[in-house]
Amino acid sequence: MPPVFRFAPSPNGHLHLGHAYSALLNFGRARESGGRLLLRIEDIDATRCRPEYETGIYEDLAWLGVSWESPVRRQSEHLADYRTALEKLSSLGLIYPAFESRAEIARLVSTREAEGPWPRDPDGAPLYPGNARSLSTDERERLIASGAPYALRLDMTAACGRVAGLTWNELGEGPEGERGTVAARPEAWGDVILARKETPTSYHLSVVVDDALQCVSEIVRGQDLFHATSVHRLLQTLLGLPEPAYRHHRLIRDSEGRKLSKSSRATGLRELRAAGVTPAGIYQLVGLGQVSLGVSQTPP
Repeated sequence: MPPVFRFAPSPNGHLHLGHAYSALLNFGRARESGGRLLLRIEDIDATRCRPEYETGIYEDLAWLGVSWESPVRRQSEHLADYRTALEKLSSLGLIYPAFESRAEIARLVSTREAEGPWPRDPDGAPLYPGNARSLSTDERERLIASGAPYALRLDMTAACGRVAGLTWNELGEGPEGERGTVAARPEAWGDVILARKETPTSYHLSVVVDDALQCVSEIVRGQDLFHATSVHRLLQTLLGLPEPAYRHHRLIRDSEGRKLSKSSRATGLRELRAAGVTPAGIYQLVGLGQVSLGVSQTPP
């Protein structure tokens, strides 16, 4: 079977140079290996995703010369797939509802930190500090029946107790130069959210389900997701899903060294195109010819 790659943007803003870099790397890898490139629209966030941004993704990629297979998978059309995966984890006793609001969690963290440093995940967010995992079944059912909002969290301790020796094959490079066989540390993320009352999935859950259903064999994405791979490998193992190879690449940053944002018009592809920048100019701006990730020195 030919290798399968995917580019999976969220339509919650216009693409910038960082997206262009990742899309071109995926396109180049697929072309050089005789593989397939899929486009996936990660639009589960109904409050931020908009049709005009999705249209803009297609326009920007076509302008860059990137082509992909049809049909495009839109996550909002496949919620049943994520619900099925969530039910499997629930049947294993690995999911529990947590009812604290974001403000309540912030207050709990503040209280904990008054006694000393509170652990944070690799992205810098505090680990879940609540006690919802210890609520009785009757209390959980009462709160759900009352209509209280909740998030469904993974019982990380129980989940990690079911697996051992998790690793992944890193073909690219992590933030600290990690390559080859990398040991996964999902426990560093605490009890991550896998779904909410109104949405039967989250990024972590949907991405592993989608990659498996689409037979993605090599995941090419930015180093900002390197540590999240630990959670993804855990979910893949718990759900009995295949293990892809991973190729994390450097991030394109602004003049102050910060990760690019969709709100930064200076690096937006639409703005650069309107200013007269050509696709060849985009390749130069992202330094594609200097990438050592197996991509041709000639822009695709």
